[in-house]
Amino acid sequence: MQNTRYLIVGGGMTAAEAAKAIREREPDAAITLVGAESHPPYKRPPLTKKLWSGGEESSIWKGTDELGIDLRLTRRIAGVDLDASRAVDDQGDGYGYEKVLLATGGRPRRLGGRDGEVIYFRTLDDYRRLRGLAGDGTRVVVIGGGFIGTEIAAALTTNGCAVTMVVPEGWLNARLLPEGLGEFVTEYYRERGVEVLTGETVASVEGTTVTTGSGRTLEGDAVVAGLGIVPETELAEAAGLPVENGIVVDEYGRADGRDDVFAAGDVANFPSPVLGGAFRVEHEDHANTHGKVVGSNMAGAGLVYDHLPFFYSDLFDLGYEAVGEVDSRLATIETWEEPNRKGTIAYVDEERRPRGFLLWDVWGKVDAARELIRAAQPIGEQVVV
Repeated sequence: MQNTRYLIVGGGMTAAEAAKAIREREPDAAITLVGAESHPPYKRPPLTKKLWSGGEESSIWKGTDELGIDLRLTRRIAGVDLDASRAVDDQGDGYGYEKVLLATGGRPRRLGGRDGEVIYFRTLDDYRRLRGLAGDGTRVVVIGGGFIGTEIAAALTTNGCAVTMVVPEGWLNARLLPEGLGEFVTEYYRERGVEVLTGETVASVEGTTVTTGSGRTLEGDAVVAGLGIVPETELAEAAGLPVENGIVVDEYGRADGRDDVFAAGDVANFPSPVLGGAFRVEHEDHANTHGKVVGSNMAGAGLVYDHLPFFYSDLFDLGYEAVGEVDSRLATIETWEEPNRKGTIAYVDEERRPRGFLLWDVWGKVDAARELIRAAQPIGEQVVV
């Protein structure tokens, strides 16, 4: 049995930021991080962005090897006894702790049934595998038209691949983009050489051959799926912690009101003092910021997490930043300098108060957008951020 003051379960960006925050407040504390991958924590966004446009792998590491912590890689925590303050990993090793952070993230959604040789794109190893296959003329079927699907399709096309996208919705990024802009982006992808099959499903995958719901056969050299993630809550459920679309935490990141059990990042369902209600967010800014705040709170900081996370995306030559609640089911107010090319979309409630902003080729305005959301004042027919 190894004893440690802080046990961090998970090896992603959230875990790394939590470890850094603890180390800043307690320079000599014993910290143990247990991660399932063989790599130390790294940044995920470059896997669909900069690494495909000349970025170096050396730029992605989070620097946890410089913190003086005990990294236990290629392991999963298999069980936690909250009453005894003990955990055990899948290799049978035990850990006694004073405080534990569950930063278990999520696992990729899968197609179900036989899924052939599908690459469920999530990790550095997934990137390396796909990078090794990609090249001029390589045929790739991308399943899903959301955040990962659109980015990886653009990256592959830019690197010479022939890409076909299978998208069940009516346009790309349908959960984020309002219909008009979504249809523009879909046609833009087609103009860039991507075959986009909207309103289409996957019936089966045999090897790298995809059969669609309409009966079409798509032959590929590789099949990639970007279907979102399912939060890894099994450990928390088995330990008796409250789970509802993630591990339920308070504004300090505490689970079940305990001072010794915390959760953060993709897996945490947290309250938003600004927007009201509970949210679970899967983007980099939240992973980093929530990890930092909750790690600090484990070491006694007492910080309320009231951050409005932002995210960004690169879609060929198109790009955006977004902050707050950006959901295509909300009403929107669009203000364009150039239609579909440069402008701002406000996502509003019934009283026209902004819940979120999509800044389409508008840069450096995230903080200003945050202030408009916090102000919670109704906006008119035009909005200037």
